[in-house]
Amino acid sequence: MTAAPAIRMINAHAEGELGYVAIDGVPEIPGRTIADRLDWLNSDAGIPLRRHLMLAPRANPACSVNLIMDPVDPAADAAFVILQPNAAHASSGSNSICVTTALLETGRIPMNEPQTMVTLETAAGLVTATASCRDGKCERVAIDMVPSFVEALDVVLDTSEWGPVKADICYGGVFYALVDVGQVGLSIIPRDAAELARIGMVLREMFSAAYPAVHPEIPAINGIAYVMFRQAGADGQTRTATVMPPGRLDRSPCGTGSSAHLASLHARGQISVGETITTRSVIGSAFEVTLLGVTEAAGRTAILPRISGRGWRFGETLVESDPSDIFASGYAVTDVWGPDAATLDPDG
Repeated sequence: MTAAPAIRMINAHAEGELGYVAIDGVPEIPGRTIADRLDWLNSDAGIPLRRHLMLAPRANPACSVNLIMDPVDPAADAAFVILQPNAAHASSGSNSICVTTALLETGRIPMNEPQTMVTLETAAGLVTATASCRDGKCERVAIDMVPSFVEALDVVLDTSEWGPVKADICYGGVFYALVDVGQVGLSIIPRDAAELARIGMVLREMFSAAYPAVHPEIPAINGIAYVMFRQAGADGQTRTATVMPPGRLDRSPCGTGSSAHLASLHARGQISVGETITTRSVIGSAFEVTLLGVTEAAGRTAILPRISGRGWRFGETLVESDPSDIFASGYAVTDVWGPDAATLDPDG
């Protein structure tokens, strides 16, 4: 990678999930649409930038980097694509909260108190953020997510380790295999996190091979991005654990996963328009998830979800490019990056 302007990133997290926001120095990403840019970032041409920002020594396996870019849609205030260690992704609730918080608190988008509306363009479509603001701080963000739908209910895989495992394949901005955690004999608690991550990565590969999901209108969004374990609580709340490459749990309750879960509940007649549920992460942080309405997506029933949570800005990072850096393209080692590090760094 040649010398280039430093990339300025705002360090933020949403309910515990790290989502750095690259707001200056982002190179121009080719593509007529944001979906085209997502496709480019996931092509061979996009690998150097992804590796430079997402692998060690500049990054860690438990973070995302949001590339802020000019929107294509004139209705949007900003556009972004999410980088994670394995790929670029179309949509994320926690990252939408981080992006909104960073853009408002740095003044990139003017903040109005007590409430500011921000329209964000993603590869999955427009999302609207309603930020509650006070004394220059973004205190809470509600994100109206893209239409979410069920691809298939009760898809069953026969596994040698856990027997039959059943999942709902649902779309909430990316595709999920939603698995009730009791099927693998664990709970969504910190003590079980490592084993959940291991199992989730195995099941992701298996469900992806068995069910190659493709968005009916946005072919750049394809494949099962994540397995999300879920666990109903006696208090009516749902524990969630989204397993993310290279093998770790989302620290937030997961916005796109919660949207997919809401679509599953609606398809089963377990939630009605106007109702709100709470989803909680492995570390206990919470999203409020509301079913705003029912619509149609590519001829199928879809729901309109809203997720609400908190984001915090806690610093800034300048990522510089040095042509003499022997690790400019990054590396991943299994002691930190998990057993799938070889898929991220084939030369490692």
